[in-house]
Amino acid sequence: MPNTADRGRQASIDGFANEHIVAGLLMKRYQNVSLVDLPLSPYDIIIVRKLETGVEDIIRAQVKTARTSVSFTGGTRGGVDRKYRSNVKTYTQSPKTSDVIIGLKPLENRAFDMYFIPTVLIGIWRTKSKVLGRIEPLKNNYYILENCKNKNLILNKCKEYGII
Repeated sequence: MPNTADRGRQASIDGFANEHIVAGLLMKRYQNVSLVDLPLSPYDIIIVRKLETGVEDIIRAQVKTARTSVSFTGGTRGGVDRKYRSNVKTYTQSPKTSDVIIGLKPLENRAFDMYFIPTVLIGIWRTKSKVLGRIEPLKNNYYILENCKNKNLILNKCKEYGII
């Protein structure tokens, strides 16, 4: 059984790897996708889409490992880095910090599901995490990802899905 430091180290490695996995999966679909190389940034990935009008739409995404639930907080450290001495404090994601949380759930055979959670929902739910079973309609729902900044559309769709 690994000790706490080893588990924390592995969780950190998994988190970084999952950011790359999500970027790769999104790159195949949207092409113009990039990891953000800013350690204090509240988002991990930028997705740039050209809309039909010719305007570029930029989506800021935060990646979270999601086994049974997805967390909406950031700024904390675990494992060997738990005594992180920074002025960064724990925060809950919101439209001010990112546009969407992407919960990456590892499946068998090296496959993955992605849960696209627009940050506008986090304020409505008033919770720091959500069990994946309760947000099943957001699983691999690229329509939600592409419209994550359209508050009215998101609220109407999520009411239709029964998740708000």
